[in-house]
Amino acid sequence: MIWPNVTTPTEHFTILLNKEDVTLLELMEEDDLLQECKSQSRKLIEFLIRPDTMEEMVKLITSEPSEELPEQMKYKYANIACELLTSDVSQITEQLATEPILLEKLYGFIKEECPVNPLLASFFSKTYGLLVARQADVMLEYFCAKEDFVSNMLRHFGTSAVMDLLLRLVTFVEPQEARLKYSEWLNGQKVVEQLVGLIDPTSDEERQCNAAQALSDIVKFIRDTMSQNQEEAEQNPLLNTIESQQVIATLLDQMFREPKSDSTLVSGMNLLLTLLDFKKIGPEFQQEPMTALDAERLARGVSNALQAITPRLKDFHQLLTDSSRLKAMATTAGTLDPPLGATRLQVAKLMPMLLLTNTHSLNVELDRLGTVSLLLDLFFKYQWNNFLHSHMEQCISFILSNNAVEIDGKLEHPLFHSLFKDTQILKRILDAYEQNEQNQ
Repeated sequence: MIWPNVTTPTEHFTILLNKEDVTLLELMEEDDLLQECKSQSRKLIEFLIRPDTMEEMVKLITSEPSEELPEQMKYKYANIACELLTSDVSQITEQLATEPILLEKLYGFIKEECPVNPLLASFFSKTYGLLVARQADVMLEYFCAKEDFVSNMLRHFGTSAVMDLLLRLVTFVEPQEARLKYSEWLNGQKVVEQLVGLIDPTSDEERQCNAAQALSDIVKFIRDTMSQNQEEAEQNPLLNTIESQQVIATLLDQMFREPKSDSTLVSGMNLLLTLLDFKKIGPEFQQEPMTALDAERLARGVSNALQAITPRLKDFHQLLTDSSRLKAMATTAGTLDPPLGATRLQVAKLMPMLLLTNTHSLNVELDRLGTVSLLLDLFFKYQWNNFLHSHMEQCISFILSNNAVEIDGKLEHPLFHSLFKDTQILKRILDAYEQNEQNQ
């Protein structure tokens, strides 16, 4: 059957674009616009890269929509504009990256007062991400000329999409040489120190959480990349700064600054857990193999973290004893007064990672403080907390599997002896079992 009056999408857009007064918004009403753009329709691309059209698209993704628009229409055009700008069409990307007026309009978004619109921030971040991925050298030159770019970005770090932009600056850049240049620029801008500065009781919870998450993701990405490239991987200045003892010590100082903040403590410990994650643990707590080069690189970073953490073990121990800030919590199993709380659970999660390193000075200090015994008290007190039980099980497993260390000709294993002598773990397990049997 023949349909003589049916036109293809390309023919339809050709008819529209032949109109002298056709507008961008008129084209955005067409369902096939994005598909036609990605198919490299010459006439459409020529229209989209016109200076006035590009400016209109940038304005749509960086400006608040009119309040008069119905809710379902407010971000329709902004969303389509973002999809067009990030469609990975080389002509559009090149026009955006090389036109100063467009870059200034785009950059103006993060110069605004806090907070920025989170949806517009996601459009902004996605657009910058593509520019960095496709025009890395051009964009780095632009960023270097903007001395306040990093500070403006960090002002809005309470918005997750802005955090994503920073991660794109670290992870989206190819090849490796260009990525290293971005890392050197960010390190020169003191981005690590500024992010650590956000993990502070004076910052709001979202900014603290996002800063810790960004630093953790940067560490994981760079370590994974170096592991994949092995001997070809160069030292990354961002990773070196994050793993430095001075930066970790500053983080710990802020975590324990009075008055303490649960969000600061939890965010800070999340970062510490990432820094200490030097062995891949498989099923049944078995360690997955790694190359000698990986082990050497990771050992340097972990060693710095341990040197900074060991003098503060008493502060972590104190967190386990402090429940004064916690209010009673009603649960289906009864009222917890006080509940365990996120901070104490995070300390319990940190302990197995410390024990896994089998560092003698750290083991001696934990034994002196009685931290394992205190964790065991919490283990029996919060009988329904499976997360706590899992962390305590890991602690016991690592204590039992760690080798004794030779000190002055003698083998020492302080936590092993303490586990059975001071904590009386076997007796307590049997007593708990008998009590449970009686309560059945």
